[in-house]
Amino acid sequence: MAKDLTPDVLNHLCPSRQVLNHVTSRWGVLVLIALQDGTLRFSALRRRIGGVSERMLTQALRLLEEDGFVRRTAHPVVPPHVEYDLTPLGVAVAAKVHALATCIQDNLGQIMAQRKE
Repeated sequence: MAKDLTPDVLNHLCPSRQVLNHVTSRWGVLVLIALQDGTLRFSALRRRIGGVSERMLTQALRLLEEDGFVRRTAHPVVPPHVEYDLTPLGVAVAAKVHALATCIQDNLGQIMAQRKE
């Protein structure tokens, strides 16, 4: 994307689309929400997010780390001790994603009723 172009998620050439995909993927959303409670080790994060495979969690964490939303801290001990937490940017994005998830949860009865019609 050229430097003179304004970021526009509706433009298929804008890199913001890729970042949006990372944040709003099923596992990306849940990682961001789970890490709002604080720093977690991989296994604790996996337990917190029911149904996620090790592979998918690893992939989501890598993408969110590359985008600057999640910080990975590896402690030099045996066995390896790795922790994940939100960066300041991640805290801001997680709050927005959590608001969307809360809106869905708050309106789930209406959504499910609509599906039945």
